[in-house]
Amino acid sequence: MQVALVTVGDELLAGDTVNTNAAWLGQQLHERGATVARTIVIPDEVATIQADVAALSERYDAVIVTGGVGPTHDDVTMDAVASAFDRELTEHADAVAYFQRHDTYSAADLTTGTTHLPAGARLLENPRGVAPGAAVNNVYVLPGVPDEMKGMFETVADEFTGEQVYTEEVSVDAPESALIDTIAALQEAYDVTVGSYPGDRVRVKIQHSDADTVRAAADWFRDRVTAVSRE
Repeated sequence: MQVALVTVGDELLAGDTVNTNAAWLGQQLHERGATVARTIVIPDEVATIQADVAALSERYDAVIVTGGVGPTHDDVTMDAVASAFDRELTEHADAVAYFQRHDTYSAADLTTGTTHLPAGARLLENPRGVAPGAAVNNVYVLPGVPDEMKGMFETVADEFTGEQVYTEEVSVDAPESALIDTIAALQEAYDVTVGSYPGDRVRVKIQHSDADTVRAAADWFRDRVTAVSRE
């Protein structure tokens, strides 16, 4: 399952807010066997959101959009997603009923930003907040507030599945450039996916759909990087 992540917010582009939503969703999807094929950050602009969501929806199996959901002036994501599918943003009976079922419901909650969803959308309940999300075709619209986003994603997490991926990490005390040939040989021998991440030490991440293959590949690599690290 190929998934694209779209994080919406001027504050993300300005660096005022760290984009923790993309990192958390990437980890959750990876654990379920789905592949995050694209992650983008875009401003609170209807035209931009509309164009990017429409394009990504055609290219990938699913698109998750976070941010810009709610009743405030810059919460334009629902309107943009509706436009991406040539739908109207209309009062949604399930959204009205959703608020009326909750003890925290008040008349002030019944605003365009909370009860209006793209026509024909499936309402996604918000177990940790007020504004609901929506699923339109293969696009899932979630809040930008991290706690609310996590709670809502958990209600649809089972819809994101794929082949289980197993991982082992090897920490290497050597320059990343010294590992190029060894990593190439590793991939040729075991057909695994390998990522290397420099820091105080190089963290080498080995992945495959078979646990035994990952384990054998990691052992093979450890035996050889010991020699590399002593050079």
